Amino acid sequence: MYYTVETEKSFDQAVTDLQETVVNNKFGVLHIHDIGGTLRSKGIEFDKQCKVFEVCNPGHAANVLATDMRLNMALPCRVSVYTEAGKTKIGFIKPVPMLEALSDNANLLEIAQEVEQTMIKMVDEAK
Repeated sequence: MYYTVETEKSFDQAVTDLQETVVNNKFGVLHIHDIGGTLRSKGIEFDKQCKVFEVCNPGHAANVLATDMRLNMALPCRVSVYTEAGKTKIGFIKPVPMLEALSDNANLLEIAQEVEQTMIKMVDEAK
């Protein structure tokens, strides 16, 4: 259900490299949520780093939405760079099992498989 890798890179370097590889793989970065920073700004003690990237391939998104508009609630895809136990990790929830839980449409499954393979490639390149 999850695809996660550990990297020897610093958190900041992994964030920078993920941004680059997302664009190089024809996805766009719609927004980056700084979860750790937000929690700390609200006075919550949180000693980890966590940035969540909302990423999207416009062509795939348009095809998904043209088939089933309800799937807008599952878009965009999210990739996280975070720290855990002193290690930097990059990961995401796999689109294929998530889509299988939401739809039995074969065309959508094919799109999800392509997106998942590209996301694995992006994370591996950023590692």
